[in-house]
Amino acid sequence: MDETTATIANFAPIILMVLIFYFLLYRPQKRAHDERNKMLEGLKVGNRVITLGGIYGTIVKLTDDVVTLNIAERVDVEVARTAINGVAEDTKGLDK
Repeated sequence: MDETTATIANFAPIILMVLIFYFLLYRPQKRAHDERNKMLEGLKVGNRVITLGGIYGTIVKLTDDVVTLNIAERVDVEVARTAINGVAEDTKGLDK
């Protein structure tokens, strides 16, 4: 074996580990991050959402950083836009 082949053989396990970490950890996390950002950018007044704390509400006001949610009759709360966990798809049983 020449010196170049031996050097490549020594670094092969490290390169393999980097590839495994990339495909098993980094790519899925980046994809989830991109999907979350897309969801946050797509929010609009009238959407029914759930916060990271588990509070359901309807968006009544929206700015770049703050979302005002109506969580009950005459009860509005302001939360950070990043505190929105997702748009509530199934609201059956949650409406008044």
